[in-house]
Amino acid sequence: MFDRLESVEGRYEELNELLSDPEVVSDTKRLMKLTKEEAAIRETVATYRRYKEVEQDISDTEDMLGEKLDSEMAEMAKEELNDLKKEKTEIEEKMKVLMLPKDENDDRNIIMEIRGAAGGDEAQLFAGTLFNMYQKYADAQGWKTEVLDANITGIGGYKEITLMITGDNVYSKLKYENGAHRVQRVPSTESQGRIHTSTATVVVMPEAEEVELDLPDKDIRTDIYHASGAGGQHVNKTASAVRLTHLPTGIAVAMQDERSQIKNREKAMKVLRARVYDHIQQAAQSEYDAERKSAIGTGDRSERIRTYNYPQSRVTDHRIGLTIQKLDQILSGKLDEIIDALVLNEQTAKMEQLQHEE
Repeated sequence: MFDRLESVEGRYEELNELLSDPEVVSDTKRLMKLTKEEAAIRETVATYRRYKEVEQDISDTEDMLGEKLDSEMAEMAKEELNDLKKEKTEIEEKMKVLMLPKDENDDRNIIMEIRGAAGGDEAQLFAGTLFNMYQKYADAQGWKTEVLDANITGIGGYKEITLMITGDNVYSKLKYENGAHRVQRVPSTESQGRIHTSTATVVVMPEAEEVELDLPDKDIRTDIYHASGAGGQHVNKTASAVRLTHLPTGIAVAMQDERSQIKNREKAMKVLRARVYDHIQQAAQSEYDAERKSAIGTGDRSERIRTYNYPQSRVTDHRIGLTIQKLDQILSGKLDEIIDALVLNEQTAKMEQLQHEE
C-alpha cells in the first residue's frame, strides 16, 4: 500500500505542475480531466502526508523518552506518544479506505428518473413521495434540484418525473437508489383498511459533460411536435415539444415541459447524454462483472432494493438486511443512516475482494 501511496503523491505533484502549464490551461478538455484527477487524489495525499508527519513525531518522541527526563516531562511525552500511536492507527484505516478502487462517477451531478410502476394510482402517488424525499435530502446536503420533466397525474402523483441534482459528490451518495422501491400502506381510497403493495422505480444516471461524450448531430434524429396536456393556450398552437433519438443505441428522450422549443431541446439533450453515457457504463460494467464472476456495487436496476412499510413505520433495505423504524424521518429526507450503511457495505466488499485477489 505504501508503494502505491508514494506513487499517488508523485502523481499529485506532477498534476499540480501540469495545472499551472499555459498549454494545459488553454486546452479545456485536458484541463478538466487533470483538475478532476487532482481533486480525486487530494484527500489521499493530504492523509498520507499527515501519516508521515505522525510517524516522524512518534520517532522523535521515542528518542526523547530514551533521554534522561524529569518525571513530569516523561509523563507528558508518554501521553503524547499514546495519542500519536492512536492517530497513526486511525490514519492507517482511513488510508485503506481511500486507496480502494474508486467509482470514476462519484463526483458527478446526476439525472434521476422516478416512475410509478406496479400499483396504478397508488404507485404514482408513491413516486411523488420518493421525489419529495430526495428533494429534501438534496436540500439538506446543500445540493440544487431542478425538475427537467414531469408527467403529473390528476390525483397529484407522477407517472414519471425527471430531475437533475447538482452539487458536491452527488452520484457517490445517490447511486445506491437505483432499483425498485416498494411501498406497503392503506390507500386513502381503501374503505376496508386493506394494505396495498405498490412499486416505483428509480434510475440514477451520472451527468455526462459535452466535452466527455460527443454525440454528433448525424447520430441524433430530432422530431418537433405539438405539446399535449396542461400548458394553457400554447398547447397545440406552438410546436415546442422535442423528441431526440440517438440512432446508434435507439435511446429516445421527449421533452415538452417548457414553452420554448430551444429550452426543451437543451433539457432533452442533457437527459439523452446522461442516458447514452449510462448505457455505455452499464455495458462495460456487465462485461467487467462477467469477467470477475462477481458484482460489487448497486445491483440490477430491476432488483427490489427497499420496502417502506407504513403500518409498522419501517424501512428495510434488502441488499444489506438493514431495517430502521423511522419511516417518517426517512421520508422527510433523513437518508444518511441508510446511505452510510450502504457505503460501508460497498467498502467492506471491495476490501474483501482485494484481499482475495492478493
